[in-house]
Amino acid sequence: FVHLCGPDTPLPGDGVTTVCGPDTGLGVAQVFRHDHGYHVLATEGGHIDYAPLDPIEDALLKRLRRTFTRVSSERICSGPGIVAIYETLAELEGRAVQSRDDKTIWAEALDGSDSLALAALDRFCLSLGAVAGDLALAQGARGVVIAGGLGLRIKDKLLRSGFGERFVAKGRFQSMMASLPVKRSE
Repeated sequence: FVHLCGPDTPLPGDGVTTVCGPDTGLGVAQVFRHDHGYHVLATEGGHIDYAPLDPIEDALLKRLRRTFTRVSSERICSGPGIVAIYETLAELEGRAVQSRDDKTIWAEALDGSDSLALAALDRFCLSLGAVAGDLALAQGARGVVIAGGLGLRIKDKLLRSGFGERFVAKGRFQSMMASLPVKRSE
């Protein structure tokens, strides 16, 4: 699957690198490296439509559509997005849960103290992998950097999650996607 590498690993030479930074929102940029340096193009890539890939994500989209006419990837793949994921999983399991803010859910997920928060983190990583792969494919990237404060906090979790499987699951482009390095920022 995808080669998730550390911050010291160089990315390919000339060409486009996609930068995807989950935090309070989902920041997206593309960096074009050429003989004379770099050109950074900030984008609003986090606002692409969210594309569910399984029945759980279908339920997540349905839940978010109760509030939002249009659901962007940022609604799921950002810090606050964990709340909708958590509440959707609870609803699907028939569990009553107290309303929690994203900071609480992230803390419980990262320290492993709440199994539902941990499941929400796993689901977050799946969605982030799919979105990062879509962005890289759309931008013609030769590499990807996962940045942002939240990206840094979940860097070790990404290695053990389904992030890589979802990143490369792009149909006939699967082998090309598997060859792209994905770098964690630090």
